Amino acid sequence: MAKITKVKQKWANFWMRFAGTGITGRLASRLAASVMPPYYGCLKLAELSPPGYTSASARIHHPEFKKGKHCFIGDRVTVYMDGKGGGVSFGDGVHLHNDVTIQTGRGGTVSIGNQTHIQPRCQISAYLESINIGSGVEIAPNCAFYSYNHSMSPEATIREQPLVSRGGIVVGNDAWLGYGVVVLDGVNIGKGAVVGAGSVVKDDIPDNAIAVGVPARVISNRNKLA
Repeated sequence: MAKITKVKQKWANFWMRFAGTGITGRLASRLAASVMPPYYGCLKLAELSPPGYTSASARIHHPEFKKGKHCFIGDRVTVYMDGKGGGVSFGDGVHLHNDVTIQTGRGGTVSIGNQTHIQPRCQISAYLESINIGSGVEIAPNCAFYSYNHSMSPEATIREQPLVSRGGIVVGNDAWLGYGVVVLDGVNIGKGAVVGAGSVVKDDIPDNAIAVGVPARVISNRNKLA
């Protein structure tokens, strides 16, 4: 991370005292960020204030959004409630990087545990059922989570199909999902599991397992690598 001068550091420290998710708080965050390097360079700002850092370009349109301390919400992140969606909650130290979208609808909820990091362009869509992501989880860019699916009855067009679900999604603590992983409804990814890039997860993955492929299949276990 690039170094900044003491004057710039004082400037950032001052404005982060007023940081928050409201209009005034995000303006303060924007002023603090003006002296910081872009992208990951703004991560340090979240550590300076318990309300954390929320980019001025983030869009939070969710009346049941709650977050813990020192969270980082990057550029163009969207948190959205559609219709009768349920709550969205973050633990402490959650990082959402650029262009992440989280949405809830029809009773679906999202929870993300402490110190979980979600990289750019991920999509988390919770309809009908919940998506619960544990603590210390690392999620690479372009991952997608869907706690629902569409029916495919021939009597109606795809657009008219009702939503269905096999159940919610659970990602255990300290799991690691590689680039472009897709996680479908009714899936439980175990604690410490690793899912390889480009995989589509439609069945449960045990704790500490290593899974890859379309559909994802277990090929090894981290305990065997010791």
